[in-house]
Amino acid sequence: MASHIANQATQCLIDLRNGDQTAIQRLLPLVYEELRALAGNFFREERADHTLQPTALVHEAFVKLMGTPEVHWDDRKHFMTIAATAMRRILIDHARRRDAEKRGSGWGRISLHPDLAQSSRAEADIIALDDVLSRLAELNEKHARIVELRFFGSLTLAEVAEVMDVSTATVERDWRLIRAWLAVELDERSAT
Repeated sequence: MASHIANQATQCLIDLRNGDQTAIQRLLPLVYEELRALAGNFFREERADHTLQPTALVHEAFVKLMGTPEVHWDDRKHFMTIAATAMRRILIDHARRRDAEKRGSGWGRISLHPDLAQSSRAEADIIALDDVLSRLAELNEKHARIVELRFFGSLTLAEVAEVMDVSTATVERDWRLIRAWLAVELDERSAT
């Protein structure tokens, strides 16, 4: 059943790429629950009184994705990884606006993915995390992509390997290095 839905979603994305604008209406019901779960992951440890809720995040990300005609998705998995990145950008923009309005409001704190929470500190400021990921992208774009796929895309190491067209062993090796680097960077930022 799940692979059937994934195949339907992929077909909708192909139809959309080929100019069929009605594919958008067929796509949303196919990916909505997965997008909602992804958004829920971002909000798992957040305050209940957020001004932005998971459903709103899903809708904002979907509208943003559908309004980007130059993006062409290969398949459902590719779409979900881009959706995760869009959600991340929306949350970061929202956190930056809130931070500018109210210094020290506490908004913008997220629980790290268990694989990233190596340090004693399991929470990170989403803005600090974005800064660290931007720095990682400058140093190694491939490593930054792995983090996005793992953390924001909620993909397994095997799925990351498939999306990036490399071996799972390569991703596992890179992931160990990335986790260690992120732990040091996030600890240094929290100490300042």
